[in-house]
Amino acid sequence: MGLLIRLAELLIILVPLAGVGYATFRAITSARGRRAAELPPEPEPRPDAAAAQRRAITRTIEEHDRTDTRWLEYELDVAKLLDYPLMTDMRDPLTERFHRAKLRSDFLRPADVADLVDDRDATREYLDAVQEYVTAFDVAEAEAIRRRRTGFSSEEQERLGRAQRLLRVSADTAATAQERERAYRLARRELDGLVVLPERARVALERGISGELGS
Repeated sequence: MGLLIRLAELLIILVPLAGVGYATFRAITSARGRRAAELPPEPEPRPDAAAAQRRAITRTIEEHDRTDTRWLEYELDVAKLLDYPLMTDMRDPLTERFHRAKLRSDFLRPADVADLVDDRDATREYLDAVQEYVTAFDVAEAEAIRRRRTGFSSEEQERLGRAQRLLRVSADTAATAQERERAYRLARRELDGLVVLPERARVALERGISGELGS
């Protein structure tokens, strides 16, 4: 009987202590939860700035190349150039803007993407230059296609037409070297003061005729 009384007394002491311990545990857990909620979220990892810059430069170089290829069609196809002579008429402000923008973008173009990665100012300058080049080319080409030869007098248009026909002869491999050379020289005479042949077109024609023709 005495043993039962002692067990009852022990339970009377332990039960409140267990309740206090559980309440303390809950309080600690709750406090930890509140602190976790109050903490700022873990920052998301920032993208690699150098990698992003490298991608931007690479895309810009590709756009630079695409615009160069579009201009190359005029440089190498003289018949197309004479259809749209405004593309080399530096008296026109749109044409002058395009050629000036091309020179600047070519000057700023890096030999390698890595040359610009560590230089934000140089990167921005090159990106802006190419954007100006692309825009200026689009505007100049659209105007050249719209106007075609209308900026020339009737006599000048006739000269352009004759030059175009002569240049076809000069590029015709079925013609003799003498015929091609004569046609080329006559074409240059017709174009004198009207249209300046791009250097690449001139060199390609001269090499195609004899490889040794003078200017």
